[in-house]
Amino acid sequence: MKTARKLEVVEVECSIEKALTIIGGKWSFLILRELFNGTRRFGELRKSIPNISPKALTDSLRHLEEHEILTRKVIPTVPVTVEYTLTDKGMDLKKMIKEMKLWGARWT
Repeated sequence: MKTARKLEVVEVECSIEKALTIIGGKWSFLILRELFNGTRRFGELRKSIPNISPKALTDSLRHLEEHEILTRKVIPTVPVTVEYTLTDKGMDLKKMIKEMKLWGARWT
């Protein structure tokens, strides 16, 4: 008589999946592109990224801030000024995103 063996499910972390989760959605790549050129204000980001809604921009910026990709600086002016700057962790994404850009230019 054969005995049934249990199969153990092993979860393996995928570093690519983790990186994509940290970067977030499609808007994040465009935000990063802008911030690679330096600090930007909310309005500057909105103008430089066509078709992004204020909500999508806000949500993407919050996501990137939560994952320590960028920092948010509030300047007490009237109206309040908010600036976004990439952290070292965020700047470290530049090489990877540049390679994705080159791949896209070659194959699409």
